[in-house]
Amino acid sequence: MTEKNGVMLQAFHWYTKGDGWLWNWLIRESSTLANTGFTAVWLPPAYKGTGGGFDVGYGVYDLFDLGEFDQKGTVATKYGAKEEYLIGIQKAQEAGMEVYGDIVLNHRLGADHQEEFYGIPINPENRKEVIGKKHKVKAWTHFSFPGRKGKYSELQWHWWHFNAVDYSALDEDRDAIYLIEGKAFDDDVAEEKGNYDYLMGCNLDLNSPDVEKELIHWGKWYLDTTGLDGFRFDAVKHVKSKFFLKWLNAMRKYKNKNLFAVGEYWSKDLKPLCEFIEDTQENIMLFDVNLHFNFVKVSKDPYNYDITKIFDQTLMQKAPHLAATFVSNHDSQPLQSLESVVEPWFVPLAYGIILLRREGYPTVFIADYHGAKYNDRGHDGKDYEIEMAGHQWMIDKFLYVRKNYAYGEQQNYFEQENLLAWIREGTPENPGGVAVLISTGEATEISMKMPFNNTMYKDLTEHVHKTVQTDEKGWGVFPVGEKSISLWIRKE
Repeated sequence: MTEKNGVMLQAFHWYTKGDGWLWNWLIRESSTLANTGFTAVWLPPAYKGTGGGFDVGYGVYDLFDLGEFDQKGTVATKYGAKEEYLIGIQKAQEAGMEVYGDIVLNHRLGADHQEEFYGIPINPENRKEVIGKKHKVKAWTHFSFPGRKGKYSELQWHWWHFNAVDYSALDEDRDAIYLIEGKAFDDDVAEEKGNYDYLMGCNLDLNSPDVEKELIHWGKWYLDTTGLDGFRFDAVKHVKSKFFLKWLNAMRKYKNKNLFAVGEYWSKDLKPLCEFIEDTQENIMLFDVNLHFNFVKVSKDPYNYDITKIFDQTLMQKAPHLAATFVSNHDSQPLQSLESVVEPWFVPLAYGIILLRREGYPTVFIADYHGAKYNDRGHDGKDYEIEMAGHQWMIDKFLYVRKNYAYGEQQNYFEQENLLAWIREGTPENPGGVAVLISTGEATEISMKMPFNNTMYKDLTEHVHKTVQTDEKGWGVFPVGEKSISLWIRKE
């Protein structure tokens, strides 16, 4: 995997407006986003979900329906019609950005008919524990796609294309996963709950030749139809890792192009992430979930957290060329199943870290950029109104510095427990350089050696209003405010 030097925008969140808003927004805003400094845009699953026009996209029903067929009560998806989607991709690429599609390869939901077969009940909390005898199961496993009528693919999904379901009409009150007769869970998955092959719905049997053939056929069709530049793989810990490599290699060979790929492996343990990277031969980046968890920790207890340890046990430290860094995403935002909130005061500081360091491929979350307001029911059953703050003004500053100043060697000044400070020295082509100071405690200052002697520097964030002048050897004493960030560049 080649190192990425740009910035990815996650262009959606869980509560993004429906009624076709997103694709039309992309058509309007692509040029502005590119000019601001975004080099790629990650779009949500674009195919029809079981929730029709309300589905965020992860409840996959029909991969071939990009908002073209009358299925699940709608033609368009939540984000718009197929034509709008394709125009949005084209506009983004014309503006100079890559476009990544969100891919779900492990499950299907919203079948059209029930089928009967035999299954073995398994404990959902321990998938290695059988909790009953094999018996007849009746479940929604036949996907006939009546609205599409065989266009693009004649294959219909049946129970034998899956290895497990979590519902039987003949056993409605039972809390169980039903392992389908003759099937097995893959071992090459996360070890949570004994074996985390099964996540939800109808779990695809990726050892089935028909399933593999259909997914590769769909991938080629999807690339031909959309012209995407890469993929974000959802929930990779639930799918055998080598399947992703096989599928991705088939797509790259088909297009004769090094298509980008990044996976989501949600785990607080770094070890399985490193194993996934090894299994996929460093062909797929992973989101740096451990860095996100470190952001959460420091944001909740800043004065007792040693900020110089922020990179410990992260992909940014262990495999920087394969680390897709982020602050928040659609799964971690408030009221979601993986809710993991970085406190608002630290959000812009965290973006300073991922956007201005040399390591990693940073992602900006649209809800952190523009803000978000929404209502939903919490984990406690109560209704909440959420307002996420937008940090566009500050993030745009970071993008400007990344584009114009954050080049060359990186010198760390990790000398105070509540201060993260470093310098990017610049290059002959981009000689400006920048000093970054992030305080998670009281206002402070530090002596740093800049690439230019006897030169006046200013804080681009305007948090500190005075200037700093370096001496004849390039040293200067640079300040930063309490729980704040300052970016010191040469004053013109």
